[in-house]
Amino acid sequence: MQTPTDRTRLGALRSFRDPRSVAVVGASDDPAKWGYWIAQGALLGTHRRTVWLVNRSAGEVQGHPAHASVAALPGTPELVVLCVPAAHVEAVVEEGLERGVRAFLAITAGVAAADRLRERLAAAGARLIGPNSLGLFDADTDLQLAWGHFTPGRIGIVSQSGQLGSEIANLAARAGLGVSRFVSVGNQYDVRAPELLEDLIDHDATRIVALYLESFAGGDDLVRILRRLRAAGKHTLVLATGASEGSKRLAASHTGSMTSAIDVVDAACRAAGAVRVTTPTELVEVARFLSVAEAPAGARVAVVSDSGGQGGVAADVAGALGLDTPVFSAALQADLAGLLPAGASVANPIDLAGAGEADLMTYAALCERLVASGEVDAVLLSGYLGCYGEDTPALLDQELAVVDRLARMAQDSHVPLVVHTMSAGSGAVARMWEHDIPTYPAVESALRAVARAHHLAAYPGRTLDRPAPRDLGVRPGYWAARDLLGRIGVPLPPGVVVGTVGEARAAAGVLRAPYVLKAGWLAHKSEHGGVVLGLGSADELADAFAAMHGRLGDGEYVVEEQDRSANVVELLVGARRDRDFGPLVTVGAGGTEAELWRDVRTELAPVDRATATAMVDALRSRPLLAGWRGRPAVDVEALVEVIVAAGAAVADDPAVAELEINPVRVSPDGLLAVDGLVTPGDEEAGR
Repeated sequence: MQTPTDRTRLGALRSFRDPRSVAVVGASDDPAKWGYWIAQGALLGTHRRTVWLVNRSAGEVQGHPAHASVAALPGTPELVVLCVPAAHVEAVVEEGLERGVRAFLAITAGVAAADRLRERLAAAGARLIGPNSLGLFDADTDLQLAWGHFTPGRIGIVSQSGQLGSEIANLAARAGLGVSRFVSVGNQYDVRAPELLEDLIDHDATRIVALYLESFAGGDDLVRILRRLRAAGKHTLVLATGASEGSKRLAASHTGSMTSAIDVVDAACRAAGAVRVTTPTELVEVARFLSVAEAPAGARVAVVSDSGGQGGVAADVAGALGLDTPVFSAALQADLAGLLPAGASVANPIDLAGAGEADLMTYAALCERLVASGEVDAVLLSGYLGCYGEDTPALLDQELAVVDRLARMAQDSHVPLVVHTMSAGSGAVARMWEHDIPTYPAVESALRAVARAHHLAAYPGRTLDRPAPRDLGVRPGYWAARDLLGRIGVPLPPGVVVGTVGEARAAAGVLRAPYVLKAGWLAHKSEHGGVVLGLGSADELADAFAAMHGRLGDGEYVVEEQDRSANVVELLVGARRDRDFGPLVTVGAGGTEAELWRDVRTELAPVDRATATAMVDALRSRPLLAGWRGRPAVDVEALVEVIVAAGAAVADDPAVAELEINPVRVSPDGLLAVDGLVTPGDEEAGR
C-alpha cells in the first residue's frame, strides 16, 4: 500500500512522463549533436505541451525560435533537458532553480560535483534524472526526449545503460512489441531506478518491464517494488551482467567465495517474482512469449518434430535449460501411435515420420492429444511447419487451416504451444503470431522463452518477513560461535575449552573418544594446521595439544567428540549480509573441497521451510541425500531446519555479518555441525 509520502514522491515524477512544458537547453541544428535529437523529439509533442528551445548563439533552431537562456524564456518550464557541456550543467541547473524549475533531465555525461548538485536539488525540492542519460520516451503522452526513434508498444524499459536500453527498444519494435515507456537512468544522481519502476505499477500501457542495472544499491527496496509489479500482473525481465557493485567483495569464507554476484541477483529475482535474462535478444524473445501465451505451470515439455534429428536437438536444449522431456505413459503412447506410421517414436520426443506430409492436420491432432493428456505443461512443435505453403503455394490454405486449428486448441487450453519453424516469415508464421502462438526461427529461442516463462510461474515472489531485530550476542572465536549456533537450534557435538596440556588431558575424562582438537580462533583451521582429528586417547590428545600449542601459541583451544555417524553427507550452510540485497542464506556441498564443487543455492533471507526445501532440491548433489548406490537416505528435514535457523539469525541480528557452518554432517539419524564461524559486522567488530 502506498503511503502519502510515496504518492507525493511518485507524483513528482509526473514531470518526467507528461510535463506541461519542456525546455531543451543546448538545442541544435546539427544532427550529430544530442541537442538536435532531443529538440526534434520534443517538437513532436507540441500539440500536447509547450516546447521551448534554448541556444545562446542562435535565433532559430530547426525552424523554431530559440532563446538565449532559461532566464529569457517567456514562462517557467516544468521540465528542463540539459544538453550542454558538463562544465555548464551546474550553472544551468542553478538558473533553472531560480526560475522555479523543479525537474531536470541531464543528458550530459562527465558531470562533476555530484554531492553538491544533489544537495542543491534536494534543498530546492527539485528532481533530476541522469546525468549521462540517453533520455525519456512515453508513448501515452507523446513525450520523446531521447536519441533515435521509438515504436509505441507494451514494454516499459528502465535501463542504466542508455544504449543497451535503446537496443532493447529497437529489438522490441522489430518483434512487433514496441515500447510503452523508456527511461535511461544514467548515473542516478537523484532519481533512481526503483522509483521509476514503482511509477510503472499503475501504468496501464506497460504490460512487461525490462530492467537493466549495473549497480543494485538499495536492492531490498528494488525487490519489494518488483514484487508489487508482479502483483499488478506485470512480469519483469532483469538483464544483469554479474558485476553488481555491492557484490564484488566476496567474503573470506567458503560461503562468500562460492556465491557470485549473479547468484545473488538470481536469488533476488526469485524473491521478487522476476526472472534474469542474459542478452537483449533473449529479453525480447521472452517478452514476445509472455505477451501472447500463459506461463507453463510446470517443466514438462512435449517435443513434436517431423525430423528425428531436430527432435533430438530440441530435447538436449530443453534439458540444458532445466526443462523436462518426460517419457509418456503407455496409454498416451498408444493413443499417439494410432496417428502415426508404424515404428514412429512416440515416447518423447515424437517423430512424425512423414505423417505431416501425408496429412497436415496430423500436427494439430497430435498436439490436441498431448494437451488433453495432462502429462505435459507445454508443447514444442519443431521443424517444417510454416514452410509448406512457402515452398509449395498449393498447400498454403491447408497449412493455414492447421494453424487455425492449433490456435483454437491453444486458446481453449492452459498448456502453451510454442513453434520452432525453419521459415523466416511465411504467411503461416504470420498467422501463428496473429493467433498468439509464439513462433521462433531457432529452437533455442523457443525453448529459452518457455524456460524463462516457467521460472516466472515457479517463483511468483515471496514476502520477506523480517521481525524486529534481536541481539544474539555476537562474539569472536569458535567457542562463541558454538554458543550462538546452539542457541538458534543447531545441533553440535559435546566439547570443552582448554588452554593447557593438563586441561586437554582432563577433557578426555568428560568426553568420548575419538577426540578432535581445534585452534578456536582460526577461521580456516585446516589450512593452518589448527585441527587434528581421530585422537583416540588422553595421551594422544595431550600430545596433539602440546604440538599445536608449540606451533600456534596461546589461544582458545576446543576439544570435541568426533562425530562417528555412518552414511554421512557433508554440506555447508552459510548466511551473510550483502551490501545491496541484505541478508542471504546458502546451502551447498560442504567440506574442505566446497569451493571446488561450487554446488550451491542461495536465497534472500529469511526463508521458510518450503523455500529451504527447494534450496536443497536444487543442488546437483541432491541424490546423495536421498540415498546413493544402496546407502540410506539422510535426514533432510533436519538440514532444512538448520537452513531456516541460519537465515533467520542473519536477518534478525544486524550485528551478524556472516555465519557459516561447514561441514554440516547429515546422517540418517540427524545432523551435527562440526565447525562454525560467526563474523560480526564492522561496528560490532570495532567495539
